Amino acid sequence: MKKNILICGAAALITLVACNQTPANTPAVQATAADTTAAPGSIVYFDIDRVMQGYDMYNDLNSVFETKASGIQAEIDRRGKKLEKDAADFQNKVDKGLLTTSVAQVQYQKLQEQQSQYQQYAVTKQQEMAEENQVMMNQIADAIASFVKEFNQEHKYALILTTSGNIMSTPVVTGDERLDITDKILAGLNAAYIKSKGSNK
Repeated sequence: MKKNILICGAAALITLVACNQTPANTPAVQATAADTTAAPGSIVYFDIDRVMQGYDMYNDLNSVFETKASGIQAEIDRRGKKLEKDAADFQNKVDKGLLTTSVAQVQYQKLQEQQSQYQQYAVTKQQEMAEENQVMMNQIADAIASFVKEFNQEHKYALILTTSGNIMSTPVVTGDERLDITDKILAGLNAAYIKSKGSNK
């Protein structure tokens, strides 16, 4: 599955409306507590495409997913090629008159069963990978949304929007660069992810 499709999926999953809350003195918030040009109460935005491309959690999970997906696709291709070879061998024997009618019927039935099993296997594995991809994107979207809420406890913006390179799917077409908090969001997300990986060892 292509990376840009995954990124667009994440943008669709994330709707972030930040509310003023009591500041939380957490490492994730501290990592992005640098001075910001946008004043409290401002409406700010971040580029979800750039966040996803630079987010270590996304890159790590997506790398594992792509490796698994490639392995499954290779197995689907291997089974498909074997089925094609078996069918070609059968047809060759029939064309040369090397099989009796009864034997040909038995082998033909067997090929049909193999084809049905192959199709079922391919569909099942593709559905499993689609589900795993959705779960992965949900985990990433949840991590980003949770972090941004913590982040805004410190900065107290009125609203935090997301933008992407696809003008048809973004609420922000253009904006003052001083209101772009992408770098702060990305730095904080990666700091929080590194901390979480360390605590899980």
